Amino acid sequence: MKLTLIGGGGVRAVLFTKSLTLKAEQVGITKLVLLDDDSAQLEIISQLCQVVIAQSGIHLELESSTDARAALKDAAYIVTTIRTGKEQSRYTDEQIALNLGVIGQETTGPAGFSMALRTIPVLLDYCKLAKEVAPDAWMFNFSNPSGLVTQALRSAGYDRVIGICDTPSHTKLRMAEAMGIDPKELYVEFFGLNHLSWISKAIYKGDDVLGRLKNDAAFISRVDEFKMFDPDLLKALPYLPNEYLYYYYHREQAMANIVKSGMTRGQMIAQNNAEMLEALKQIDISNQPERALQTYMYYTQKREASYMAIETNGKAKPLPPAEELQLPNSLGYAGVMLDFVDSLQTGAEHNIVLSVPNQGSIAGFDDEDVVEISCSITAEGAKPIQIGDVPESMYLLMRNVKRFERLTVEAINHKSKELAIEALTVHPLVCSYSLAKQLVNDYLQAYQPILGDWR
Repeated sequence: MKLTLIGGGGVRAVLFTKSLTLKAEQVGITKLVLLDDDSAQLEIISQLCQVVIAQSGIHLELESSTDARAALKDAAYIVTTIRTGKEQSRYTDEQIALNLGVIGQETTGPAGFSMALRTIPVLLDYCKLAKEVAPDAWMFNFSNPSGLVTQALRSAGYDRVIGICDTPSHTKLRMAEAMGIDPKELYVEFFGLNHLSWISKAIYKGDDVLGRLKNDAAFISRVDEFKMFDPDLLKALPYLPNEYLYYYYHREQAMANIVKSGMTRGQMIAQNNAEMLEALKQIDISNQPERALQTYMYYTQKREASYMAIETNGKAKPLPPAEELQLPNSLGYAGVMLDFVDSLQTGAEHNIVLSVPNQGSIAGFDDEDVVEISCSITAEGAKPIQIGDVPESMYLLMRNVKRFERLTVEAINHKSKELAIEALTVHPLVCSYSLAKQLVNDYLQAYQPILGDWR
């Protein structure tokens, strides 16, 4: 079976390929196609991916292409991970928001809105092409803002699109590590929207230990996703929050920390990736594969070590010695997709957190509203768990953000400035018509060559 990675020239494609080698044979994937419109970067990344496959010892055919039709034709599975406008756009998204005193974060608020404006039209074109040349393919969207993008693709009628994110699975792993137990012994239940979710249960040996864990200061201090929050907040909340809720619960702190740092996350990543690619250009990858992988891992670890450090005023994690850098034997976001594929192929049941239509799971949301939720996966596909009523404060926050998502999708479909302004006005991190109007005008002006004219 063929799997196509849209955005296969991105720097995370190497980690994706490593994860794929751990489970490709089990789920029957025999060919990986890397699709990207940046041929120079695609060449570098595909060489690294070939090294990873060779070292794995498995039989996995690798192909790289700039031809979307050929790359997607007869694919059984498609993964999307694109950034229209490349790394510079992330900095632009962030800075336009910060200039107006609003948090700039690529998946949350106005910066996520701007990324969606550029991403959704491109992915709709890919979906249309896939429907023609690979009509039975499942598409897994990892392009940010993942939940909003998945909502747009689902609303357009593409019912084999699943939103994936590695934050919930990583959180569960770190919770298990902090508890000193095997992750397989821990069941963690999530509900909400992508990057706006809560943990409602943590079942260990038949008992729900969530209440004890969220009030355990020692446990909280050992889990990066939780230790950024005020302990009093965690005690007051009935559930543990997704780390991205930091931008909502501690908005002014996040803003102050970003301003104080003098550098946004987007700037740091753009600089890091540029240095990585320049260093890799100087290496003969086919004859110096280990040196190339060490170089790649150095910059990858450097990026990951600083994750959310700017926003939380935290310290970057120390890097291991260069000679100890290795590609992780972990599945990451590829693992979310591969577990889903495993269920489809073998019928084995998996519990996975996905962005899927609500289907009556969370009370007060339409069946077609895409939510991020724990799902039972079988050969029949994904079935979200039943949540029912949720605490009012969480429900209202989710409803506002879902309204923002729906309005953003409509704004893109009609190229409507009026709907775009309404969308940002209702977003909790903007909540101002005048700010929303200025943000929309600034983003449309900055990306006019990509977005064209809106009315």
